[in-house]
Amino acid sequence: MTVHFIGAGPGAADLITLRAARIIAAAPVCLYAGALVPRELLDTAPPGARLVDTADLDLDEITAELVAAHEAAHDVARLHSGDPSVYSAMAEQMRRLDAAGVPYDVVPGVPAFAAAAASLKRELTVPGVGQTVILTRTSARSTPMPEGEDLATLGASRATLVLHLAVQRIAELVPELVPHYGADCPVAVVARASRDDELILRGTLDDIAEQVEAAGVKRTAVVIVGAVLTAGEFPDSHLYSTTRCRS
Repeated sequence: MTVHFIGAGPGAADLITLRAARIIAAAPVCLYAGALVPRELLDTAPPGARLVDTADLDLDEITAELVAAHEAAHDVARLHSGDPSVYSAMAEQMRRLDAAGVPYDVVPGVPAFAAAAASLKRELTVPGVGQTVILTRTSARSTPMPEGEDLATLGASRATLVLHLAVQRIAELVPELVPHYGADCPVAVVARASRDDELILRGTLDDIAEQVEAAGVKRTAVVIVGAVLTAGEFPDSHLYSTTRCRS
């Protein structure tokens, strides 16, 4: 058997790959990340499939489910929200499976920041404005950030910044970013990207915290900071340039 770590996308049930849909429809065991994974995805699971919500399970309990499925010769669809390469806790599960001799593979998905950019109708890498995107988070009750990955350090680059798991602390984070980006730097907060109840807030570092508080946004949101959000005057890319040699 194989454990298939699957990126279930940001929330819309149709934002998954054909490969992921095929695996879900065939797997006799499916572990999914509670409220973060659209329930509609589980509707295609085989009749009688074991469906396990991992929201209230710890790592030991999740590993036990995966190992038990392996011992029963059952494939497992292990659904993570967004893309499993970012903030999914997939690595620690893989480490446990390696120790137990359980095979696995990974099916990529649509990450939350990509869904947010799509909702904003913005490219995060604009010629002459911003060509670097930093994906990061902040530390409160979660695992501490490694040395050198604090916002003050990352913000010094003035790169487009995408903050995950940070919207609850946005009022505390703004003062760390203003010295580098300026109070008038464009900011967008996209909550529940791609879902029917999606919410988009647009503003600047000067007013975004007030908007977030007024809207009551506390989770399932990404914060994007950078001039690319409002860029209108920029050079055309070399990719489609009329002067580019295509021979």
